[in-house]
Amino acid sequence: MDRTAWTELPPAARESVEKHTGPVDHADTADKGVMSRLACTLHSHSGRVFLKGTRLNDAEAWMYDYEARVTRCAPRAPRVLWQVEAGGWLLVGYEFLSARHPGLAPGSADLASLVDTLTAMSAAPWPGDVRKKPLHVRWAGFFPDGHTHHLEGAALAHTDVSSLNMIAATDGIRLLDWALACPAPDWTDTAFAVVRLVAAGHTLEQAEEIARRVPAYRAATPAALTTFADTVCAVWESRAKVDPLPHRAPLIAAARDWAAYRAFATA
Repeated sequence: MDRTAWTELPPAARESVEKHTGPVDHADTADKGVMSRLACTLHSHSGRVFLKGTRLNDAEAWMYDYEARVTRCAPRAPRVLWQVEAGGWLLVGYEFLSARHPGLAPGSADLASLVDTLTAMSAAPWPGDVRKKPLHVRWAGFFPDGHTHHLEGAALAHTDVSSLNMIAATDGIRLLDWALACPAPDWTDTAFAVVRLVAAGHTLEQAEEIARRVPAYRAATPAALTTFADTVCAVWESRAKVDPLPHRAPLIAAARDWAAYRAFATA
């Protein structure tokens, strides 16, 4: 997506933001990781703020409001500091988190913190006042008839737990970018993490062993996990046909291996 720079915003939009931040000295536009019309770090005398936004007449403007509402309820998420509409723009200020992305490879010191974060996330209920298609509806058509109940749930699932969406902060791993969150089983994000762990170099056995440290995943039925593994593989393969981005290939390979592993485990 073509990015809009802070200095390209209408004066009314910048003035509205600066009522919260004070005068902005400069802004660094994000170069990766956030698919937003505007995504930048604002530097002011009061500190740094991460700013996301889009034009109010953008067809996807509702997603920015939705993401902010979900983020306010999400565990291990950056704080939503303020939200403004001015100059034809919807702009949301988030807590700036300054740290590295965690490592997911075997032996990483971040794995214990990952388990803690996944455990905290599994306990969060979906906010009842936010409407969003649940996972079993989002993935309709990709799993066999009669398996809908395996993917039904009312937990708040992030659904995109890549290392680029994580920050290894001093108080543990924090998750960014909640735009794809939806209601789902409480073990969903841990299941997504299994694929990420395999893609990062873990064996299938090692990845599932780490996942089972999360109580919600450990309590999930084998059939439900197998349905998830089959379905996420099918969903990602379908996306790759439409949009064959390079980063999809290793994830799809990991998902295929996990689906085969799960099929054998539940045979």
